Parts: sequence; C-alpha cells; structure tokens
Amino acid sequence: MKLMKLKAVMECTGLARSTVYKFIAEGRFPKPVKLGARMVAWVEGEIQQWILERIGERDL
Repeated sequence: MKLMKLKAVMECTGLARSTVYKFIAEGRFPKPVKLGARMVAWVEGEIQQWILERIGERDL
C-alpha cells in the first residue's frame, strides 16, 4: 500500500488543490489519511479507483 501526497494526487488526477478539497467536502473524492498535525496523504489505490470510476462514467 502506498500513500500519495497532494502534489502527486494533483498530477495523477489533473485536479487543482481547491478542486480536490471541494470534491472531498462534497463526498465525491477519497478522504485523506492524517499523518501528522499538518500532513495528509491519500491511499494510492483509492485514487486509482476514483480515476477508473470516472472512466467508467465516461463509457456509459
């Protein structure tokens, strides 16, 4: 299992920082894992699954 920091998530998804946090607030994006007082990361598999779901929606 691998964790991704925000920069990697943004590069992988093409989303801006503000959009990532907006989608989290709306329940449309995986929640981050808190690593410390001011550090979070995302589970790589959850981000990959989110991307696959977007591809699936496109193909419907």
